[in-house]
Amino acid sequence: SPRNLTISEQNMQGLHDFIIPAFSLQKSHIYLSRKFEKCCVQKQNYRQEKKRAAKELFSALKDPSVVIMSNWLKIRGSLKSWTKLWCALKPGVLLIYKTPKVDHWVGTILLSACKLIERPSKKDGFCFKLYHPLDKSIWAVKGPKGENVGSITQPLPSNYLIFRAASESDGRCWMDALELALSCSSLSKLTPKGGKEGDISTSSESSHILHLLQLNDTVLLGNHHMDHDGFSDKSEREAHDDWDTTANENGGRLTEESDMDQSDDLSPGLQATAYVEQSTEEMAEAGEASQVETVSEENKGLIWSLLKQLRPGMDLSKVVLPTFILEPRSFLDKLSDYYYHADLLSQAALEESAYGRIKQVLRWYLSGFYKKPKGLKKPYNPILGERFRCCWLHPQTDSCTFYIAEQVSHHPPISAFYVCNRKDGFSISGSILAKSKFYGNSLSAILDGKARLLFLGRDEEYVITMPYAHCKGILYGTMTLELGGKVTIECEKTKCFTELEFKLKPFLGGSCSVNQISGKIYAGEELLATVDGHWDNEVFIHEKRSGQQETLWNPTSDIRSSRLKRQVVQRDQQGGFESERLWQHVTSAIMDRDQLRATQEKFVLEEAQRGEARERGDKPWTSPLFHQDPVTCEWTYRHMDTRPWDPERCLVQFEKDGVVQTHEKSQRQHNGLSYSHSWASQQKESCTAFCQAKLHLIFRALSHLPRLVRLNRTRVRLSRWRGSSGQMRTRHSRAHQKRTKLFQCNCGAVRLW
Repeated sequence: SPRNLTISEQNMQGLHDFIIPAFSLQKSHIYLSRKFEKCCVQKQNYRQEKKRAAKELFSALKDPSVVIMSNWLKIRGSLKSWTKLWCALKPGVLLIYKTPKVDHWVGTILLSACKLIERPSKKDGFCFKLYHPLDKSIWAVKGPKGENVGSITQPLPSNYLIFRAASESDGRCWMDALELALSCSSLSKLTPKGGKEGDISTSSESSHILHLLQLNDTVLLGNHHMDHDGFSDKSEREAHDDWDTTANENGGRLTEESDMDQSDDLSPGLQATAYVEQSTEEMAEAGEASQVETVSEENKGLIWSLLKQLRPGMDLSKVVLPTFILEPRSFLDKLSDYYYHADLLSQAALEESAYGRIKQVLRWYLSGFYKKPKGLKKPYNPILGERFRCCWLHPQTDSCTFYIAEQVSHHPPISAFYVCNRKDGFSISGSILAKSKFYGNSLSAILDGKARLLFLGRDEEYVITMPYAHCKGILYGTMTLELGGKVTIECEKTKCFTELEFKLKPFLGGSCSVNQISGKIYAGEELLATVDGHWDNEVFIHEKRSGQQETLWNPTSDIRSSRLKRQVVQRDQQGGFESERLWQHVTSAIMDRDQLRATQEKFVLEEAQRGEARERGDKPWTSPLFHQDPVTCEWTYRHMDTRPWDPERCLVQFEKDGVVQTHEKSQRQHNGLSYSHSWASQQKESCTAFCQAKLHLIFRALSHLPRLVRLNRTRVRLSRWRGSSGQMRTRHSRAHQKRTKLFQCNCGAVRLW
């Protein structure tokens, strides 16, 4: 009872001493129990994560389709002798076998503990080294199938391996593939909090994009390339059909509008294409900053989904790429970037010395590289029959340079182009086969083809090649674009040629080693000058005779602001197959940063092309603007006019429906006849073009005469030893066959002459 309860002060102190430790003990017990539960959850997650990692590793080891790269490599042993072994690179591991049949396992390297570095070597090929930074073992204890003992080979080091590839390109490919394998573990961890482990999470928009990219196997890996063009509406289809019909009916002559009888006072401006100055232009700043871009995690997920279906060395022309890496313009448009300084070619045509001309041509060639988009983007793959046209006005000479390009083949993708300025005395024609190779974390875009620059008044032709573009850091790290390879500019008539090398950034190079170039200018076998610098910055030339050094090219702000202004055709006046109008919906979606709509518009366009290809069937497609040379397999412009400009006769050069023409005084009045394109005059023009083509073949055949003389001398010498031995008889027979072929060729040329 509370009334009978009496607690002394001493008892109260004892009760306090008992209750306080009891509460402390209870709180400690709660804390320990919570910590224990948390530890159990962590251990459970740890075991699950460990099992998941082991499961992924073993599934990658056992699955024969999961191979990043496989090929023969030479490996240096402990005794410094080389052994050729088959290496199969998989995510996280490098498997080494004796043969490609993977029956004789040699060893497995765990890449998680390895570092990769390029190794210099005096021998041919490309060397690289895998090593442990703390000199520990890099080998796994067991093989992919549980093997305990590997096949017998020469002893290999335990803490490092040195590999040698057959060529530098193969070695770079292995370096990129190894970097990819080292980072595959981080890529596989793109897991959100709410998703399942091991799955790549994307938004609903990204998931729909993936669905569009994975509609069927033929879209990604099959014949997804369109053999004809797509149309956004019926009017565009009809416009294109009318354009093709007009060009084909004229047979390479003037269009329907220019074929009509016209009066003497008719101005060519009334029938020429109306051009307007381009309103907007995208240009990035100079330097390495514009060549670097970081890929977002969401876009990495899209690329990773495509990576599962690709193999290193695969041609990207067979793959539908996501739209976020696309530059909103066509490849035909991008090829026109080299002619913003076409006035340099106008100056080159006036140079008196051959060395001065090739030096000016080199200056123009370098002027086409500094114009870069913001970020690393890939232009659209042109559709078969797609066209692009533009021009540049030359205020100093009151002339115009016209650019006409067309996609003449889609499989393989070949783009043909023609550039002409008859008044300033030059024209350029060429065709480019665009090839791209995928190497895991990098890709290379190769422009296989030649451009032929012709100075009309001198009959000099310069053959020009292009570098390749190398982009690395696609899946991880920072995306970086570089130009690489060796290019040449060669003139057979003057014996002058230039060798130029675009250098990739070295493995241990700094910022000053980015975009470096070096080259030499020769006249025959004599070295005239050397060139070095950076292709997007200042380039110097060192004269060997005088020993002086001067600036060959430097795209300063003044140079950029004073370059020629490009003139384009307004969209409402374009044909349905012109690049800007054809891709307008895709471009609009990309500019609005709407990847979903861009992918849908691109897919609709491609599906329309497949339908056109099915309707056409086996009937071959014929280009109305370009034709293929059966001898050289190069594409040339059908309406090419290589006559030098005659100020007394030629009035103005203009373009209509892709046909570049010259308005002449003789067309207005000649022997009392009014200016018209009657059937007889058209036949005369056609006959003239035919004779010019035949004369070109005659000169080409006559160029073989010195070789014919040498072969004839060889025949005379060998005839003395005829029958002396079977070897001599065989040699005589081969020489006789060559002489017979050349003799027939030149006899035909003489008959034509």
